[in-house]
Order: sequence, then structure tokens, then C-alpha cells
Amino acid sequence: MHTTLSADIAHTAARLVVQEGLEWGPAKRRALRQMGLPARTPLPDNDQVEAAVREFIRLSCADTQPRELRALRQLALVWMERMAVFRPYLGGSVWYGTATRSSDIYLHLFCDDPKSAEIALIDHHVDYEPRTVPGFHRRSVEALSLSCPSPVLHEMVGVHLLIHDLDELRGALRPDTQGRPPRADMAAVRRLLQEPMV
Repeated sequence: MHTTLSADIAHTAARLVVQEGLEWGPAKRRALRQMGLPARTPLPDNDQVEAAVREFIRLSCADTQPRELRALRQLALVWMERMAVFRPYLGGSVWYGTATRSSDIYLHLFCDDPKSAEIALIDHHVDYEPRTVPGFHRRSVEALSLSCPSPVLHEMVGVHLLIHDLDELRGALRPDTQGRPPRADMAAVRRLLQEPMV
């Protein structure tokens, strides 16, 4: 693909990620539409989009993003503690550090019984909406989606609990293309929250 076009798509997608909280896949596809490009246009890879997102944050919201990211990680940890029996792992932009107040929280739960997490929410009178979303290797997984207030951001934040079988846990922790762990357990999130904000 022409590198300039690839970069333009990545930067358009990055703006959608930061300003509207889109996930990278939908942001890339909407970027094509906004740019008037054919749907079959080759898309930039996620590493290129992530680099563009980090640059957009640095240029447009470096003064607010660290506080917003910390608030989302604090809220994620609350839900990880609530769902601790289901081996929660934090993924997505809140883990990687590219989240803003527009971003949702994605927690991966690994359950012996896929229905047990849903029953736990019902038992605690939590309103949620069951959905089907892309999971590992593009296979569909069930997600329990809910809204929760952030006391720091003073607004509602989307929290998505993605339900996986317990035997998927090992594969879910393989390093990504940059050698980073793709998801974080509670201990890793607590360590992040102990670090000073930059």
C-alpha cells in the first residue's frame, strides 16, 4: 500500500479513536468512508494506528489524557475486584495507555461455566446488555455490557465483560507484535496505578 495513504488512514482513524472512543477496527473502516475510499482499500495495521493515536494524544490532549486514563484504570480495577473469581484481565486502550474519557473498558473473564459471570451480575442486581463481539482470532464471544459512573470523570463509562472459556487463558497472554503482554491482571493494573502520572 502507498505509505502516504496508509498514514493518512491511520491518522484519520486515530482521531476517531481519541475523540469518539471507537475501537481500532471500526475506526479504520469508518476512516475509509470519511476519506471516500473504496471498502477494499488495504488498511494500516494496528501498530501503525497505535502510533498515530499516541501522536494525536501528544498533540491534542496531553494535558488531560493522563488523568482520564488513570480514572478509567481505577474503574477497571473496581470491576476486576468485583469479578475476581472469574480471573479478569484488562485489555484494549485502557491497558495500553491510549484511552481517553471517550474510551470504554474491556475486561476479559475466564470462566469454568460461561453463564456464571452473567449469574453473578444478576445476583448483584447489575443492569447489563448481552452482546456478541469479536474475540480472540476473530471468533465471536459473548460480552456483558454495562454503564458505570466514574466519580473522577463525572460521567458514565461503558464496561464490557468478555466471557471466555478457562482453557483460552494461556493463549490470551501471548505477547503482541511489540512483545508486550496483551492483557493485564489485577496486580499489573495496581502497579500502573502506583506509578506517578507523567
